[in-house]
Amino acid sequence: MIYEIILMNGYGIYVWSSFMFTFICFIGLYLKIKSQLIKEQEKFKAKYFDLTEEETQAVIKQKTYRDILAFTNISKI
Repeated sequence: MIYEIILMNGYGIYVWSSFMFTFICFIGLYLKIKSQLIKEQEKFKAKYFDLTEEETQAVIKQKTYRDILAFTNISKI
């Protein structure tokens, strides 16, 4: 029974290799996006964490800053 599912009437090699290829591509894409997110978070921290009180208030009013904070919880401001 399981052997028949794996072989799929001779097409199993193509089906399972396609599944593996897709799975590997998804893992690669996930890792690439995660590494880019970490880099962007580091840039954000470097730019916005050492501001004076006046600069902090100006940044808080910016739409981009509010959008970023909606998706992260790393801010000290």
